[in-house]
Amino acid sequence: MIRIPTIERRHHMQGMKEKVGEVFSIAEDNRPVAGCTISKAVQNGTNAISYFSLAAGTDISAEIYPSYKMILLAKGDLIVYGRDGYERKLAVGEGIFTPADQPVGMRTDQGAVYTEISILKEDIMNSAIKVGEVFKLAELVPYQEGKIINMDVVHNDRMKFVVMAFDRGTGLSEHAAPGEAIIFALDGEAVIGYEGKDHRIKAGENFHFAKGGLHSVKANERFKMGLLLTLE
Repeated sequence: MIRIPTIERRHHMQGMKEKVGEVFSIAEDNRPVAGCTISKAVQNGTNAISYFSLAAGTDISAEIYPSYKMILLAKGDLIVYGRDGYERKLAVGEGIFTPADQPVGMRTDQGAVYTEISILKEDIMNSAIKVGEVFKLAELVPYQEGKIINMDVVHNDRMKFVVMAFDRGTGLSEHAAPGEAIIFALDGEAVIGYEGKDHRIKAGENFHFAKGGLHSVKANERFKMGLLLTLE
């Protein structure tokens, strides 16, 4: 598959094309089609968000982009490759920031479903993350007794991706979302309260908050999640 480069423009983000207020699965909702590669734009704008579904044995040819791409693998296996023998293989639950200004391609042996987020070079990235190297989201933050631990993975004034670890019995009280957000459940399970209704979520599942949606998080067991928040 040859991918047409996205034009990077600085403007307010548009609403996410994703179901609101219910548990869903990026992996299950975007299953690959034999012999094909599929892309779905979830949100356009500066930090564009897309889902990609690659059938077994398919390839997205190497292209040069002026921005990094944050890749989060939801299902299957994914090989990120480039010039001079560069190659990194991702397993489910792992991520990578692809290098900017050099050719980068994707291929898969078994098939893959992943989220791709455009990250500008001026966006603020945590020093724990190295561009071009694989990381496991759930291992970025530890559990600590009676505490909630947060790590900003990358952010700017319009977007933030945070990883959070909740010890058993901890949580976030009900509050309104300042923007739209997608939860990536990474480990354990929790109860997401949204607009007066409780939803149990476990590792591998997702949840989307609309802007202004009242929500809470309660970890009856230990729980880790990634949170992608977009702000206007």
